[in-house]
Amino acid sequence: MRLLEDLNWRYATKKMNGQAVEQAKVDQIIEAARLAPTSSGLHPFKVIEISNPAIKEKIQPIAFGQSQIVDASHLLVFAAYDEYTKERVDAPFLQQEIERGLPQGFANDYKNSLFERFQTQTKEDHFNHAARQAYIGFGLAIAAAAELRVDATPMEGFNNQLLDELLGLDKLGLKSVTILTLGYRDEQNDWLVNLKKVRVNKEDFVISLN
Repeated sequence: MRLLEDLNWRYATKKMNGQAVEQAKVDQIIEAARLAPTSSGLHPFKVIEISNPAIKEKIQPIAFGQSQIVDASHLLVFAAYDEYTKERVDAPFLQQEIERGLPQGFANDYKNSLFERFQTQTKEDHFNHAARQAYIGFGLAIAAAAELRVDATPMEGFNNQLLDELLGLDKLGLKSVTILTLGYRDEQNDWLVNLKKVRVNKEDFVISLN
């Protein structure tokens, strides 16, 4: 299976060589995230694409000085909704009706019950739910990068509040979840590049109830 070969090839690159990733490949990686399934089709997250060196330099200290931030070709910041408003719940259902040629209000009963459930929850509950959806897209982006032989480093090691303020995400009703750096490995200087991939053993990973 090609996907398994790609995932065995990839690793969390610790040192990148500064080489630019072709924009067509970056676009494909983002498209993989866009096509990700999400709960009730709400798609409650955005991807912020960053290649500007000046912005990356400002992000580096926010990410505890990690070199991949500035050595990478692109940063993809995955940011989730800070809450589910009625407008945010209505919008994807309206789009489905228009693009699928469905009658207006086709899914109103389900949509309204969904929003009623959100109204019983806190904004923190909303963000946590949206962030889990963002991680689905994040995982597909990692797999797509591996298929394209683009190195990628998943990062949670950054100050979310400072990043949100720098990028103005708070003004957009978004909160950062994670960063994916895209680039090419520096094979001469990355201590991790030739080490064996280690994962939990299958017998310790799968709980079979068959």
